[in-house]
Amino acid sequence: MRRYLRLWLTFLKANLLLELEYRANMIAGAALGVFWAGVSFVSVAVFYTQTETIGGWNYAQALVVLGLFVITQGVISALLYPNLQRVVEMVREGTMDFVLIKPADAQFLATLRFARYSSLVDLTAGALVILFALQQMRYSPSWSALLTFVATALAGLLTLYGIWASMAALAFWFVKIENLSELFQSLFETARFPVSAYSGVVRFVLTFVLPIAFLTTVPAQAIIGALDTPLLVAAVGIAALALAVSRWLWRRALRNYTSASS
Repeated sequence: MRRYLRLWLTFLKANLLLELEYRANMIAGAALGVFWAGVSFVSVAVFYTQTETIGGWNYAQALVVLGLFVITQGVISALLYPNLQRVVEMVREGTMDFVLIKPADAQFLATLRFARYSSLVDLTAGALVILFALQQMRYSPSWSALLTFVATALAGLLTLYGIWASMAALAFWFVKIENLSELFQSLFETARFPVSAYSGVVRFVLTFVLPIAFLTTVPAQAIIGALDTPLLVAAVGIAALALAVSRWLWRRALRNYTSASS
């Protein structure tokens, strides 16, 4: 584990040096990220000009969900989407061979090798939205709420990685999976609002079929002290399931992969 952590930090450093070669592009990307975070903020505010609560969440509480949405979107843009693009390219061009012959886990190398630092500004923007929301509520989370929040947020990120790693594995069979990632991005837009704002069937799908609720709503419930123990257990279980499925798909994909040299 320590070896892979050092390797990942080396990847991050190399990607930072690469992006710094094109500073203007990096700054423009960061500015665009701030702009879209602002658009998300305004879109939620507009809804609350017509009502005091949505799905039982008031404006300040919904901002916590929005902040987590912005953070998660930043993680997708910074760490997950760039690697998914590269996996598709490597499978299409036959350069995946160079990943498979390296003395490290192929899934790790293929899905965590690249990063886009300009998108990380979303993490700061999202954190500021959450802090603003807590200040509006005049609420300070307890230590237990903070620990539960960290646990559910980490479980959400692992679930997110499992979903995107599974999509990357599908590239070995279908090659062109850009439409699939676009579909996920479209569905993920629902995560900017609490999952209770949606009807019964849609809420069930967003919770247990495509567990988007565990990426934003559940961690938000945790930090405001409104999370039930069963949901905490479910968050951990779904994260473990997502990772297990992605690992199984990846190994199955490699067994069916025909290298460029064969």
